[in-house]
Amino acid sequence: MSFISKWAGLLGLLAVLVIGDQIRINRPGHKYRLTVEVTTPDGIRTASGILAVVPDRNYNRGGRTTMRGEAVFVDLGQGKNLVALLAHQQGGKLDLDDINYVALRAYGAARSNRVSFNDINRQTGIVPVQGELIPVLVSLGDPKDPATARLVAGDHAEAVLGDGYAVRGLTAEVVPNGFWPIDFGGVLGEPVTRGIEAKLPWLAAPGEAAATALKAAGLPVGGAIDAREAFARK
Repeated sequence: MSFISKWAGLLGLLAVLVIGDQIRINRPGHKYRLTVEVTTPDGIRTASGILAVVPDRNYNRGGRTTMRGEAVFVDLGQGKNLVALLAHQQGGKLDLDDINYVALRAYGAARSNRVSFNDINRQTGIVPVQGELIPVLVSLGDPKDPATARLVAGDHAEAVLGDGYAVRGLTAEVVPNGFWPIDFGGVLGEPVTRGIEAKLPWLAAPGEAAATALKAAGLPVGGAIDAREAFARK
């Protein structure tokens, strides 16, 4: 074997190791389907989205658990909608991290037992998302205008949406990770849900539209919070 062939082989091996390590670091720890059901005068409307939770696997241990996915947009008909954000409101502050633990805590509550990150992929069935686990809910009078966002109380949705509308419930279901990063659907695994920019076109435009929506809904925005992350994360 020539000197050049040896170096080519070593470089190829190094490339494989680097790619493999990046897959290890960035592969989701688990995925879950968040489903929202709403009662309307015309029947029950449902929408769901696949969210991926990625724990910190970096060597420096300086990172944090992150999320990939988008808010769940429910088309209620009659020009109405409900959006479950990737955010919770805690103590007058907007929390963008609790969405990472919704499935984990929902299964723990349903099983009356603590579920660890290592065990979450072994959970089966669909469990309710209740109480403080329910993310912030908003509705947009005009999906094309972020300034029309209004906060929706889970137990009094009719105050914003009108008579005959009610949040029937939210659920979580762990789904297989699939063959990430080629989880394009089918036997490869369900991909993270994308497409909210088609429903809320201002998300694709530069500027402070996401912050405008949160402020219009009366939600606190400030500090280090990236308002867009309440709607979508890469």
